[in-house]
Amino acid sequence: MFLSFFAALRQAHVPVTPREYLDLMRALEADLADKSVDDFYRLSRALLVKDERNLDKFDVVFASTFSGVVSLSQAVEKAEIPEEWLRRLAERYLTPQERAEIEKLGFDKLMETLRQRLAEQKERHQGGSKWIGTGGTSPFGAYGDHPEGVRIGQDRGRRGSAVKVWDRREFKDFSGDEELGPRNIRIALRRLRRFAREGADEELDLDGTIRATADRGFIDVRLRPERRNAVKVLLFLDVGGSMDWHVEAAENLFAAARLQFKRLEHFYFHNCLYESVWKNNRRRFEERTPTQDILNAYGRDHRVIFVGDAAMSPHEIVTPGGSVEHLNPETGEVWLKRVAAAWPRSVWINPTPPEQWTYSQSTRIISTLFQQRMFALTPDGIEAAMRALTH
Repeated sequence: MFLSFFAALRQAHVPVTPREYLDLMRALEADLADKSVDDFYRLSRALLVKDERNLDKFDVVFASTFSGVVSLSQAVEKAEIPEEWLRRLAERYLTPQERAEIEKLGFDKLMETLRQRLAEQKERHQGGSKWIGTGGTSPFGAYGDHPEGVRIGQDRGRRGSAVKVWDRREFKDFSGDEELGPRNIRIALRRLRRFAREGADEELDLDGTIRATADRGFIDVRLRPERRNAVKVLLFLDVGGSMDWHVEAAENLFAAARLQFKRLEHFYFHNCLYESVWKNNRRRFEERTPTQDILNAYGRDHRVIFVGDAAMSPHEIVTPGGSVEHLNPETGEVWLKRVAAAWPRSVWINPTPPEQWTYSQSTRIISTLFQQRMFALTPDGIEAAMRALTH
């Protein structure tokens, strides 16, 4: 199987060498793919593809090679790797042309069809196009491929096209102690400044000391409160799912913001803002804060920054019940409009490259809701966002 994969890559004019193939085999022997087809995909792509122009060719060959496993026992015998690992390799990967041919049901019809399947299905299915199963083109199940479906029983996303996830997922808090990385991110945040003197008298007032000493004829040391950035900031951070690819960049921004803004409150959300948010991802199911309480508690003088890739199904923004994780009574669009009304000085910072934004319908919707105040997660983009927040 792996030799066929190697040969198919060569035939597709991906310049892979026998040395790179042997490196891949040694990596598999060391179980670096951790029996996961997702990890094997990333591992093999990292070892075999040296030029980003060949990534599309690699994806096509990977799909054609590992979507048609017929006999797992024969593959195990030849490859001498665990059967469960090869079973995961049988997951379905469609080409872009195949995905385009599959019908999108629409949100309401999708959910109604899921209810029918749950009522009718009596046994496990694999590789089909109708039932809840694995490795097929049905819109329901795991490790298959469909442009718009409900993910059930799969540990993580692969293409970001699910409109619902029927599994409990755990997210990780961003670390405020993370090393800043590029210093210019913090410098860019300094564009948003409004200084005031506050706190205890602990800073030397040199001018005051000189005047007092001259007036009194002896040294009279005067102190004053430290001059601090008095801007109030609310930071909303998208976490989990496709944002896993941008954790490092988001943590750098989060850490820089905590150092730059003394009056900073942060909250987490997933994909789109709904009726509640949270501050601790490990306890996000038990400890949530109603979004309306935040709207009531923080005044219009706050600046609001959303950080997220805005990549989701449009249903998650414009459809009641469209959240990927729960049945939200009101749309995400409604809540984002309330944010814009409560805090006119708000921006959305996007970690994906701006040239990709036009290809995502959800990104275009979010950008419109924020009156085109969407900026890239780069030093220049952050600086532009800070300028927008000062107006």
